[in-house]
Amino acid sequence: MNQKSMDRDSAQLEALGLKSEFERSMSFWENFSLGFTYLSPVVGVYSVFALAIQAGGPPMIWNYLLVGFGQFLVCLVFGEIVSQYPISGGIYPWALRLVGERWAWMSAWVYAWALFTTVAAVAVGGAPFLNQLLGVEFGNSGFIWIAILMILCSTILNLSGTRLLAQVAFFGFLCELIGAVVVGGYLLIFAKVNSISILWNTFSFGEGINYFPAFLASSVAAMFCYYGFEACGDVAEETPNASSAIPKSMRMTVYIGGGAATFVCLALLLALPNVDKAISGVDSDPVTTTLVSAMGLVGYRMVIVVVMVSFLSCLLSLQAAASRLLFSFARDGMIFGSKYLNHLSKSGKVPVNALLITGLIPILIASMGHWLQDAVTTIISFASAGIYIAFQMVILAALYARYHGWKPKGSFTLGRLGVWINALALFYGITAVANMVWPRTPDEPWFINYGMIFTTLVVISSGLLYLLIAKPHLQRKTS
Repeated sequence: MNQKSMDRDSAQLEALGLKSEFERSMSFWENFSLGFTYLSPVVGVYSVFALAIQAGGPPMIWNYLLVGFGQFLVCLVFGEIVSQYPISGGIYPWALRLVGERWAWMSAWVYAWALFTTVAAVAVGGAPFLNQLLGVEFGNSGFIWIAILMILCSTILNLSGTRLLAQVAFFGFLCELIGAVVVGGYLLIFAKVNSISILWNTFSFGEGINYFPAFLASSVAAMFCYYGFEACGDVAEETPNASSAIPKSMRMTVYIGGGAATFVCLALLLALPNVDKAISGVDSDPVTTTLVSAMGLVGYRMVIVVVMVSFLSCLLSLQAAASRLLFSFARDGMIFGSKYLNHLSKSGKVPVNALLITGLIPILIASMGHWLQDAVTTIISFASAGIYIAFQMVILAALYARYHGWKPKGSFTLGRLGVWINALALFYGITAVANMVWPRTPDEPWFINYGMIFTTLVVISSGLLYLLIAKPHLQRKTS
């Protein structure tokens, strides 16, 4: 990084009233890799493929394009905001400057708990793949211990500094992208057993408008795959020329991550040995069935190695995003324990205590699974909904700020289209959240039907209660 760029970055932060102590050692490609591995198309598709095909059949693949477009609108608005406010922590400092302390505090509170539960969810979701790789049956408690071990490994790697975080994220990106292209290509060339026409075949879900409810239900799987681009902005103070670089890396995360997820999903659908069994749930793990059928057990285990790298790099990126959010929160004195959370390590220049918290809380959430598996399921269900809600709080904040005269002044702006894109992004986000939390299985236990709604209400209510009693917005440091 040249001195001119460093001076420009420092001057932009100083104009915002900040002096950063982070080390700007994360290149553009490493910043993009952080967003890509957080989005993690392999983790996303492999984790929810069975649920998606059971909910809507093969046409569920079109959701990857529709949801991708909706999230791209959100990405454009985020890019415009981060270009003007390239500050670590992303959602919190953006909401703060667009609206004010109380709105920023609630946005960060929701996003923080969404990240904590997402870390736990990814770790718990990765455990069965290790079980399949080793060919050993661990059982539920064993899966929990594996999840805890994965979180510990991710925490240790993150504590080593920005440089290692960037390198591991880039390595994870290469492994995941190459794995997605190679595995998807192999399935399409050597293992294709279904016609492309199945992508329009609704099977037993009904025709025309009658299929629409199933299509909406299956779209939740694509929604799980399309966040992560905001992580690029969470490390803005560690990236050179952040005002220009980060909006670009955010867009690339959606392009490449979304494209890879769609490609993997397409390959799985066309190579699926028995579509009817996958839809009915008789084949409860169609991903494993497809890969073993196409590649044999040895080939499948080689794929699982890539999958495990993807899970670990995803955890690494999630923790990095969560720790920068906590640090930014604490730097302004807006959260309990601020004096312990607002320090960077002297050697690695990372928020050590914030990283430890982002490891400890997900471990506690995952550990509940030893005794209360249903409770963990309910808590983890908040992960996706919470992130989407926090996103919409920022999108709404941007629309509010535009109404009150805000004109984006960063290197990247949407010009006259900004307000229309902002409004469309908000409309998409509200409908996406409503679709995500909608109860669809009345015969199932309450925590499956209303888990997202219940946990969302708990998080928002607790945040409002703390805001009312402790008044953290009045404690904000302005210097």
